[in-house]
Amino acid sequence: MAGQSYAVIGMGRFGASVAQALYNMGYDVMVIDENEERIQDHINIATHAVQADSTDEQALREVGIRNFDVVVVAIGADIQASILTTLILKEMGVKMIVAKAQNERHGQVLYKVGADRVVFPERDMGLRLAHNLVSPNVLDFVELAEDYSIAEVAAPEKMDGKSLQELDIRAKFGVNVMAIKSGNSFNIAPSASDTIKEGDVLIVIGHNDDLKKFEEES
Repeated sequence: MAGQSYAVIGMGRFGASVAQALYNMGYDVMVIDENEERIQDHINIATHAVQADSTDEQALREVGIRNFDVVVVAIGADIQASILTTLILKEMGVKMIVAKAQNERHGQVLYKVGADRVVFPERDMGLRLAHNLVSPNVLDFVELAEDYSIAEVAAPEKMDGKSLQELDIRAKFGVNVMAIKSGNSFNIAPSASDTIKEGDVLIVIGHNDDLKKFEEES
């Protein structure tokens, strides 16, 4: 949303990457880390850079953390600090808290103490890489729920010149083609008569077992 402001706590690789991407998109971004050297290293990728201990409620109040629309808790190895920071932010009334988790158990605790969304960067990257290794045509893979996901799959040569009706992907594999990216154009909710060209990217959604079959065929 235009005008949204973000705070990112923890300037490890993940936190710095998120902060820089948001800053490059033109958003107001504040980065926070208790390490002064890290703050100095990342002062150019944020609107504001502050040295503070995120487990200190008073310190967070002083930097005006409640004024930000979204706060990302990107603290790395210190699970205790991650959980305590999330709890403090929740009790302070922060609107939206997104927290990084090291593992499923850590994620469960983060949700219980107030995180609105929990992300698993290492797990998700591993999942994407595994799908790409199994099928090089799989460009991206995002898990929606335990059994359902969305995949971006590059159309192989055998799909070139065929319509969605001819390919009959839904009947053969049980997955739905939500959109087609062709060069710079993006076709949302394509019709059965739309033709696929080699190299087009199909955005498909379905059960993980069905997606696996489709990936293997493509």
